[in-house]
Amino acid sequence: MSKVAVVYYSGSGNTEAMADVIVNAIGADKIECGDFSAAKLADYDAIAFGCPAMGDEVLEETVFQPMWDEVKDNLAGKKVALFGSYGWGDGQWMRDWEADASAAGVVLACDSVICNEASDDEATAALEALAKAIG
Repeated sequence: MSKVAVVYYSGSGNTEAMADVIVNAIGADKIECGDFSAAKLADYDAIAFGCPAMGDEVLEETVFQPMWDEVKDNLAGKKVALFGSYGWGDGQWMRDWEADASAAGVVLACDSVICNEASDDEATAALEALAKAIG
């Protein structure tokens, strides 16, 4: 069985609730992004990263983005998945995040999961599928 981390940032609680679905589905370690760094990558076979859309559909810039920038070039050989929530826009932040991951050589293990505001039944099912894909 793989050791999995769910590393997330959540402002309103919606993305944390999404993280909880993944954690509960596979027994992963739940880690706030400020407590994660490249030094911890060796401890995990798979990592699901979660961040909501912020501002003009970007990743959270003060804590999450610096952590992501530190770890993204060191994710080769890991199962990686992305998830997050948004309250406006059309999901551009996730498309940009996926492109950034790809440019860094990250191969996503499954489709990313996004939901508008709180997770509904469809998003919950997609998060459970994400969990199985990385766990």
